[in-house]
Amino acid sequence: MTAPELVLTPSEMRQADLAAMATGIPGIELMRRAGRAVAASAEKLAAPGSRVAVVAGPGQNGGDGFVAATILAGQGYRVSLGLLGSPDRLTGDAALAARDWAGEIMPVEELPFHEADLIIDALFGTGLSRDLDGAARHAVDRMNGSGRPILAVDLPSGIDGGTGAVRGIAVKALRTVTFAARKPCHLLMPGRAHSGPVEVADIGIGREILAAKGGSLFANGPALWLASLPRPGLASHKYERGHTLVASGGATRTGAARLAARAALRIGSGLVTVASPPEALGVNAAHLTAIMLKGCDGPEGLHTILQDARFNSLVLGPALGVHAGTRAMVAVAVQARRSLVLDADALTSFEGLASELHGAFRHAPTVLTPHDGEFGRLFKGHSDILDPDSKIERARRAAAYSGGVVLLKGPDTVIAAPDGRAAINANGTPYLATAGSGDTLCGLIAGLMAQHVPAFEAACAGAWIHGEAGAGFGPGLISEDLADLVPGVLRDLLR
Repeated sequence: MTAPELVLTPSEMRQADLAAMATGIPGIELMRRAGRAVAASAEKLAAPGSRVAVVAGPGQNGGDGFVAATILAGQGYRVSLGLLGSPDRLTGDAALAARDWAGEIMPVEELPFHEADLIIDALFGTGLSRDLDGAARHAVDRMNGSGRPILAVDLPSGIDGGTGAVRGIAVKALRTVTFAARKPCHLLMPGRAHSGPVEVADIGIGREILAAKGGSLFANGPALWLASLPRPGLASHKYERGHTLVASGGATRTGAARLAARAALRIGSGLVTVASPPEALGVNAAHLTAIMLKGCDGPEGLHTILQDARFNSLVLGPALGVHAGTRAMVAVAVQARRSLVLDADALTSFEGLASELHGAFRHAPTVLTPHDGEFGRLFKGHSDILDPDSKIERARRAAAYSGGVVLLKGPDTVIAAPDGRAAINANGTPYLATAGSGDTLCGLIAGLMAQHVPAFEAACAGAWIHGEAGAGFGPGLISEDLADLVPGVLRDLLR
């Protein structure tokens, strides 16, 4: 089976570079390999003999640009190279790469971007630590305004490698070629939108080095969790596949629970029951067939239902209501130590009261699925969790604080476990931005946990399957469509 895709932060990647050099690979050789990869990628975007403008910065990224420029010129491309700063100020491997360039080195301000068939952006890489200004900002503005395709080296200049944030202004690349591993900025917004498709070039830094220097951050995909996905055998029966319980809101707020319940059933939970307030029993009964129904009058009713140990997975939150009663139901679920998914109202009911959840989920598999607004409300007053610029770090700190897996939703969903593992979802789609989509995601995760998939893997698999189903449907998607798309995704995964 393919190994999970590692994602390395800029600092981890620098350590991996140093470790590779310690094995005997000279730094200039790593730079030449990177430059060859850039040139090969450029050849796919520009016909032989085309005009290529290379924008080189004063550091290692610029050195990669010099190598690529030298190779492309030797292959007959008409290459113009502009440098930010003076050639005399280049140092180390970048200076060695510049010596191999036989052409003119122009000031970056003089590069004729409008005449180029392709622009190679080798201005700044993962070492950028401040907003672009002055000549650098002007160069990026001119590149973006040229209307020419841009190939970014390592990452689009102006993007923060660790957070994906725009540092003042950033290149809008058609394509990016990076080295050894993707960086967080290639998956986190808005960096993902600036990067275009990202090609990962092998420059000879082995996976064992990457895993030693990183190893806890992944791009979310099947390689990360496919081995945990349930595969029913010939002798399997529904009771082996778990029983998911979904708590419903009142008579006018029942749809969210049914969306979650249907998703849990489609993902393979052997049985699914909606726990309904007495006033909503008739509404829910009119819409449910394969999904069962139980009366549940608040926290006391939930406590009574959970005396039956066969209910091994629980969804609380969708349209449940923002009030003390919802908090009490969460407390009942935590005490029962069942697999638990908390969303929406189950999170907002704890607005400013996150201290009540400190360490609450260390004794049973739990997944919290907030979007940014819910996350901010839940952890109000906890600056240590809310202040980091990195979405990955915020999710990790929340997971460590609560003891549960945190799935921080968005176009760049991040899933973090209390042990520090984290994954960035790589297949998000704007078609999931529709009412009820998050309720369906809850059901997918709970249905997997009912089948004894560990919480982190269940959250990662649920998010990826959710994204794949949404992308497969495309325009016009509504949440009611999602559960029925899941079997097709599962078929492809388990084939």
